[in-house]
Amino acid sequence: MPIGGHWREGSSGESRADTDPYRGDTLVETVLADASDVDEAYQTAQVAQRRWAEQLPSERAAVMRRAAEVMDRRKDLIVDWLIREAGSTVRKAEAEWLAARADFLEAASYPYRVEGRILPADVPGKESRVYRHPHGVVCVISPWNWPLQLSNRSLAPALAVGNAVVLKPASDTPVTGGLLLARILDEAGLPAGVLSVLVGRGSEIGDPVVRHPISRFVSFTGSTEVGEGILHKAGIRRVALELGGNGPLVVLDDADLDRALDAALFGSFFHQGQICMRANRIVVDDAVADEFTERFVERVSALRYGDPADPRTAVGPVINHSQLEAVRDKVERSRAAGATVAVSGEPTGPTGLVLPPHVVLGDNSVATAAEEVFGPVATLVRAHDEEHALKLANDTEHGLSSAVFTRDAERGVRFAQRVEAGMAHVNDHPVNDQANTAFGGEKASGLGRFGGEWAIEEFTTDQWVSVQHRPRAYSL
Repeated sequence: MPIGGHWREGSSGESRADTDPYRGDTLVETVLADASDVDEAYQTAQVAQRRWAEQLPSERAAVMRRAAEVMDRRKDLIVDWLIREAGSTVRKAEAEWLAARADFLEAASYPYRVEGRILPADVPGKESRVYRHPHGVVCVISPWNWPLQLSNRSLAPALAVGNAVVLKPASDTPVTGGLLLARILDEAGLPAGVLSVLVGRGSEIGDPVVRHPISRFVSFTGSTEVGEGILHKAGIRRVALELGGNGPLVVLDDADLDRALDAALFGSFFHQGQICMRANRIVVDDAVADEFTERFVERVSALRYGDPADPRTAVGPVINHSQLEAVRDKVERSRAAGATVAVSGEPTGPTGLVLPPHVVLGDNSVATAAEEVFGPVATLVRAHDEEHALKLANDTEHGLSSAVFTRDAERGVRFAQRVEAGMAHVNDHPVNDQANTAFGGEKASGLGRFGGEWAIEEFTTDQWVSVQHRPRAYSL
């Protein structure tokens, strides 16, 4: 891994196998990093960042453009790694490759979009200027579900505006979550030391990565529980957190059911439902609930599941056995609470990690509706009317993404504006498929925004500089 400007093994002496979740094959073994590697990464980054920030905007932009070109040349390799390491279906792997590539292309514009301001001053001859500077060294901690893009949506903007980055990818996806991006940026000409990637156990390096005194900013994507811990550990430094979700997809009484069914199917089962912005609950008005439920169950029952490398596969493996058991536990608790499991199946595949798609019919209190499932399970909840649907949609501690379906677009907008979520989509699925579009959560789903102008603001800081052009008398 790249630590402090050199590719080398970690210093822990302990190795970890990175395995294919579908076949169980060992893809690579990594000697893990320890706290001494964390310190070396930060110390080197602090020095390298100053030189990197001094480069011309055109030079930093060129590295981002070349990185996108490397991704074009290495597309097949990158897609293959996403399939083998993250269990991505072919469609998901190609979508993630495209989104991560778009992150680099968008970031290439950022060096020219870091703008200052001139503020009015009431003192004669005085000028007040606001300059925007990079934070310095930024910590990025990324998850395993969309490892390439969710790392790069912070990495590329942070680098483009002049920061150095210490990146800790998830242990299940060290290659697609970090090492591949480091190789891409090496080939694109990023100076040594500006990026370090630390592959290691969270229990060993998690706290040092967050708490290191050189770190000025922490960008974290992951579970609400871990995010809350990072918020407490980060101390007096800035943070951006995108955390868990429990997204509602609401089908109103006048919805186009064909469109709503397509979106619900995609929003619930794309990448095995392992997406924080997924449709965790499908809230359907009583007036159309019978027809919607019958058609949804029929379509889910026909979904092909199995080998993610097969282009025909819609649902591949979940990431690991711990995740599988957590998903199955929520289904069983829902069943015990009185929910009907209308579509189910036993785990299959070489490693037993392919869970067939499930459909649960229950109320908002059953486990698969009240909790984030992060697996191939959709829960259908009936609503009496529009107001009841809104109440159900908002009856969660999370507030990341949401969707509403209605033939009246303005009715949909009015409904969306009352949903307590950072993102609300009218007549579209809740999974944000627009790379570089700003998004983030409300309530327990996080702090901060990612993408576009918001990314520039997140990864830079204001400095106020005043200039007194005329002599001025001072008195005590």
